[in-house]
Amino acid sequence: MNKVILMGRLCADPEVRYAQNQNQTAIARYRLAVDRRFHRDGDATADFISCVAFGKAAEFAEKYLRQGTKIAITGRIQTGSYTNREGQKVYTTDVVVEEQEFAESKGASGNIEGSAPQATDPDGFMSLPDGIDEELPFN
Repeated sequence: MNKVILMGRLCADPEVRYAQNQNQTAIARYRLAVDRRFHRDGDATADFISCVAFGKAAEFAEKYLRQGTKIAITGRIQTGSYTNREGQKVYTTDVVVEEQEFAESKGASGNIEGSAPQATDPDGFMSLPDGIDEELPFN
């Protein structure tokens, strides 16, 4: 079974591009800074995990995710390789995002008003920033 669950903060705004296929599928790439549970003096306190989302999940990332936003994702690890311009083989490891959701309230994240919807309702429903009246896709 290949299943990953991560919670962390975006290191930067997602980079989004659109595939040159018939559907022009959205592809979003971002890195999550995931705190390590235990750490020794002098060791790193976080891991920086590369994530990639496709389709509706990528469109959601483009519209609502910003640097510093704390999110939880589920997905799978995917490895690959390519040859760079210098002819060297480069190996890659990414988490392919299957689900993503906000992991803290807007007030806790310090986001400016209207920058991202946040789960605030105790029943688990999303509340949206002022002026947005649509349902949000989460997978």
